[in-house]
Amino acid sequence: MHETSTTPRLDALKVACSACNLRELCLPVGLSDEELTSLDNMIGTRRAVRRGESLFHAGETFAALYAVRTGFFKTIVSASDGREQVTGFQMAGELLGLDGISTDRHSCDAIALEDSQVCMIPYGQLETLSREFTLLQHQFHKIMSREIVRDHGVMLLLGSMRAEERLAAFLLNLTQRLQARGFSPSALVLRMTREEIGSYLGLKLETVSRTFSKFQDDGLLEVKQRDIRILDQAALQQVVNAANC
Repeated sequence: MHETSTTPRLDALKVACSACNLRELCLPVGLSDEELTSLDNMIGTRRAVRRGESLFHAGETFAALYAVRTGFFKTIVSASDGREQVTGFQMAGELLGLDGISTDRHSCDAIALEDSQVCMIPYGQLETLSREFTLLQHQFHKIMSREIVRDHGVMLLLGSMRAEERLAAFLLNLTQRLQARGFSPSALVLRMTREEIGSYLGLKLETVSRTFSKFQDDGLLEVKQRDIRILDQAALQQVVNAANC
């Protein structure tokens, strides 16, 4: 009974890379039909992850990368005293699991912030395929480089920016990434809590809430719980630019 009920659901998730509306954001960008077919054959599993569930845990053996097809994730690391630090937020078209490449074990937890779907990419097969198709190897290196650049951006946020500058940069980055996926450049629904934003930006919850209120009072944002509308993007960008002066 269990297999009968889940098989149609699994089949519905198996959408080829060639037909995926995220192909320009994910690994398959620029690949030929032959290369796309090879990649389609390699990605044999689409996995549904419910809100609050983990895709993988720190310490687990690394075997695959995961391309987010729908939904939103956060990655966290846990300190020895039990405190959790949010290290990133990942959305559709982005990869999870790169943390496990160097040690063959994951160094963080990946948790779904809403009901999500991922495409599982076995890493051993990806390495083999990358040697056959240099364009795929080049694209994979670009993705890894993008993650390194993003990490550097976070270090800049935490190292030199005031609270207003950190939150402004976070919101602008989020809207830019969503816009690349066809969403509004000025309106978004935050999938993460203010506490999670604070953990990521190195700010206390009270500071995050106070800064949101300040941006609203100043006419930069319209804030209705998790619904955010950017009213003055230029002014928000100016807040970030002040950090570089």
